[in-house]
Amino acid sequence: MLTKHNRQSGGFTLVEIMIVVAIIALLASIAVPSFLRARKRSQATAVLETMRMIDGAKDQYAIENGAPGTRVPVGTDLAPYVKKGTKLYTDLLAGTAYDPLGGSVTINSIDTPPQVAAATKTALSDVLQNPTDFWGAYY
Repeated sequence: MLTKHNRQSGGFTLVEIMIVVAIIALLASIAVPSFLRARKRSQATAVLETMRMIDGAKDQYAIENGAPGTRVPVGTDLAPYVKKGTKLYTDLLAGTAYDPLGGSVTINSIDTPPQVAAATKTALSDVLQNPTDFWGAYY
């Protein structure tokens, strides 16, 4: 006797799988550049926020110690005015300040805002439409 086998296909064909993979690749090619730009923009904002914290610490130091505007405080002078346990606090205790991308920050005198490292400006310049406006006084 001949036996009849009923085969029912419950899987996907190769063409269907290739179409799904192509759609996923297309979506990824659209999303990844946007994600990278957003990441760089957030890094730029973090650097700017570090500059503002250092500037605020300098102001607080000058007020509490009666320091003249020409005085250039060192990192250990500013550390008490930054939240303990942060990377910036640790850097200031060591006598230096670094931005989130690792560039050294020029602290300057109390009346002069801190300056962003040239390497940091270069690394973030491709995502900032107008770098001078973005960095403001810290440029």
